[in-house]
Amino acid sequence: MSVSPEKPSILFATDGSTGSATAEVYACGLAQSWGASLTVMSVLEFPPGMNPDYAVNRLYLDELMKDVTTKLTDLKTRAVALGIPVQSYVATGIPSEEVLTVARTQGAELIVVGTRGKTGLEHIVLGSTAERIIRRAPCPVLTVPMDAQRADGNSTTEKPSTTPKRMLVPVDFSDCSLDAFEYAALIAQRSKVSLNLLHVLEPVSYGLDFTLPHWAQRESSKTALTERLSDLASALTSAGLASDVLISGGLPADSILDTARAQSVDVIVMGTHGRRGLSHVLFGSVAESVVRRSSCPVLTVRSPTLPPGHRRVLSGQSMPTNV
Repeated sequence: MSVSPEKPSILFATDGSTGSATAEVYACGLAQSWGASLTVMSVLEFPPGMNPDYAVNRLYLDELMKDVTTKLTDLKTRAVALGIPVQSYVATGIPSEEVLTVARTQGAELIVVGTRGKTGLEHIVLGSTAERIIRRAPCPVLTVPMDAQRADGNSTTEKPSTTPKRMLVPVDFSDCSLDAFEYAALIAQRSKVSLNLLHVLEPVSYGLDFTLPHWAQRESSKTALTERLSDLASALTSAGLASDVLISGGLPADSILDTARAQSVDVIVMGTHGRRGLSHVLFGSVAESVVRRSSCPVLTVRSPTLPPGHRRVLSGQSMPTNV
């Protein structure tokens, strides 16, 4: 299961369901755009403690293996027809654990998963499984929701764009959001994507007399944030990349999703451990909330994998987190 060190490596985890077909389009499109190798894998879900040698369990695994092998063979054929170097792998166990193991073994730069799939024992990458992958992945994870027509059970010949054209990058100036910014810049360099940088100003608290005692400080902070975002945009311009700067108010996840819809972005790129203070405690992970509710793919960055020799857009600039 070795891959060429000269090529980026993308891992696509699939359950062969209708929902994962949309994720396949993105995985293959990015592999083409990046000149990357592709590993496609499925997991025969088998909970710990169950005896695989028991007759009924053995029959279940054998039938599942036949189905998975056929679907992976068909997927490989489609990928090869696109000129993508591809290999397949079937694992048995807990889906999230097996996907993470292969990602580490492969040295994958990116994991691609669908966010809707089968249910019960047949499901592979679905709901909390995708979230567990995001939390522990050794590289960024692209979660791709099933498109609306597939979700309604309707067939369609229209395919999503194979590569993103516009990405939304929420920035709160934490280390993880700047890592996401760097990875978004890397994708933009490979795929000629424009970036929309977004900072969300969370709601302020009213005083007991229903006034805003810190309005002046808030306006000053907004001015400083605009300057910081402009500095990031200037760094992108110096790297030959197009970008816009946006500031919105409200709850972070809601504002990110509203902006994504308004700007018609193809992908949201965000760090998974940004500093969100009380709002994080009350509303959970902003990134996970966006993943669950987004109608477009979301690329979460916890541990960015930048290729050797890659020149960072920020070039070692220090971006304060206490703006």
